[in-house]
Amino acid sequence: MPPVTAASTPTPTVPATTILVAAEAQWVREQVRAAFVGPGQGVVEVSRGQDVRAAVAEHEPDLLILDLQISNMGGFAVAIDLRLEESAGRLPAVPILLLLDREADRFLAKRADVDDELVKPFDAGTLRRAAKRLLADEGEGAEPADTRS
Repeated sequence: MPPVTAASTPTPTVPATTILVAAEAQWVREQVRAAFVGPGQGVVEVSRGQDVRAAVAEHEPDLLILDLQISNMGGFAVAIDLRLEESAGRLPAVPILLLLDREADRFLAKRADVDDELVKPFDAGTLRRAAKRLLADEGEGAEPADTRS
């Protein structure tokens, strides 16, 4: 019997980039998933605000795309909760891209300590560019870019 080599042993495919999308609306989750279909990318979905903390702990995503309109807690409360958990050392630091309903919500997004925000509706290209900036800035402490469309 021939020896087993590393080349002949199948290895599980683990995405190089994991994106967690948290949105109650299925159309938002589908739009995010469609924008990040490709090799080396994985998308994990949650539909309730109270599930985001556990999903971050379990999957340790490279980026969280969080919809303002998410059940019970709301996007602002989820972002603040995550930042408090990160500061206490109970969760890894994850860049947060908040999806807003209107321009006027930008001020509140800054107060929630998110890394960037987009106003809905947005196209896949704008979403990918915002995500790419945040993933490139991860760990560098760079200021968020203005992604107004």
